[in-house]
Amino acid sequence: MLSWPLTVNRILEHAERWHGNREVISVGADGGIVRKTYAQCADRARRLSAALSDRGVRTGDRVATLAWNTGEHFEAWYAIMCIGAVCHTLNPRMDAPNLTRIAEHAGTRLLLVDPSLLPLAQAMHAACPTIEEIWVLGHSGDRTLNATDALIGEQQPAAWGGFGEEQAAGLCYTSGTAGDPKGVLYSHRANFLHTLMVIQPDVFGLRAIDTVLPIVPMFHANAWGLVFAAPAVGAKLVLPGRHLDGASLLRLIGEEKVSIAAAVPTVWQGLVDHADANGETLGPLARAVVGGAACLPSLLRRLADEHDLDVRHAWGMTEMSPLGTISAPTADTLALPEEARRAVEGAQGRPPLGVELRVETAGTPGSDAAGKLKIRGFAMIERYYGDSAPAGDDGGWFDTGDVARIDAHGFMHITDREKDVVKSGGEWISSQELEALAAEHCDVVHAAVVAADSKQWGERPLLIVQLLPGACCSDEDLLAQIAGSVPRWWLPDAVVRVDAMPLGLTGKIDKRALRDTYRDHLGSGA
Repeated sequence: MLSWPLTVNRILEHAERWHGNREVISVGADGGIVRKTYAQCADRARRLSAALSDRGVRTGDRVATLAWNTGEHFEAWYAIMCIGAVCHTLNPRMDAPNLTRIAEHAGTRLLLVDPSLLPLAQAMHAACPTIEEIWVLGHSGDRTLNATDALIGEQQPAAWGGFGEEQAAGLCYTSGTAGDPKGVLYSHRANFLHTLMVIQPDVFGLRAIDTVLPIVPMFHANAWGLVFAAPAVGAKLVLPGRHLDGASLLRLIGEEKVSIAAAVPTVWQGLVDHADANGETLGPLARAVVGGAACLPSLLRRLADEHDLDVRHAWGMTEMSPLGTISAPTADTLALPEEARRAVEGAQGRPPLGVELRVETAGTPGSDAAGKLKIRGFAMIERYYGDSAPAGDDGGWFDTGDVARIDAHGFMHITDREKDVVKSGGEWISSQELEALAAEHCDVVHAAVVAADSKQWGERPLLIVQLLPGACCSDEDLLAQIAGSVPRWWLPDAVVRVDAMPLGLTGKIDKRALRDTYRDHLGSGA
């Protein structure tokens, strides 16, 4: 067969040739809409590639981006990757010292930054010896800085490709919720095959007639692959910028007729809360992809029942490019009674072709007992960037750090993170199951369960809740929401109320911060 390297430049070239007039929408810092087409974005990206090459960027060099989901960031991704350089996405929610350590570890040469993040970039530049220069994405009011719009205007389009599919394309560091951030280096081949996987009907199900809104940040786990998948099928792409509040997103969904959106549960919660509080609907939206953290059954029901969405609950990791499993109906689940079907399809789902998973339990192989979740696949990390030791075992199996079970229908259910399991008297208590039950209370906005030290039992569960403004329900009311659905010894020993839950760098509830704060809450006599 013809040798045809699977490199991501072919994705945008395909969109340019066959879907050139489809729009790429971007929300500016002032809330205004910037409209381009795939053909225009491809031309601008090629010219930016030429500017990078003139600056001395070569195959394998790391070029960082520090930016929100914008058209300029989209162009920068392809400009960097399509000449064989590595697009190193940085998380602007991190502080300068941590970003500097990551950039220095990566050996990042250039830094492309959104104008709103220029002070953060300059603080990095001053402290990081590997960063040679800062370029501002779009326009810059400072003539001493290079701005990509000006650089693009001076260049002829560069040629893309000419390197192998195993060439590194992207570099993303983990969020550090389980330790220091680690670098995950994505190859062109892995990104290309991952794209073919996520556009399948039972995965994200993207079509040329869709309008796709990746609310999940481009600096987080490849934006779940959507910045590749949308141009691959010719879908209209809507990039929301930095404003991800319910009002801004709802307006964008309505005005641009978004049909598919992807976000973490906390963002979906804010969106439906805003819609419901204002008597609005999610308009043209047809499909919601929910991932990044366990989604409460109550939120899944609101999205499906109150807003009539096809909800796809997904699970994955930065180390997987990132998709691991997704929940879509099967012939077996459609034959179940409604409540049983919802219980199964509300899980994290089944692996698509290209992902293998298994649960290691102390019980009978093939049983639905919970155990360690391990994975491997074509888009799975072999080793972390800069490490010599393999990330997985001799068979390539990677320990995810999750505790899971697989039910009789083949759906994987995450029951907890290993670090979040409460180990009480030698027995495991699922924090996620308790959280899901507590969140069913009408006054609860967010719920989290963490382990608190106990002299008698080692650890005991502590329930932490954020209530609706003005709510004054008692501890007994909150615990009654849980009692009867779990063994009595699972019930939390105490309830803590917080004004707002701490959120991590990717929008998830920061349970490590909660554990650190409340580890001694029960006192020495508990």
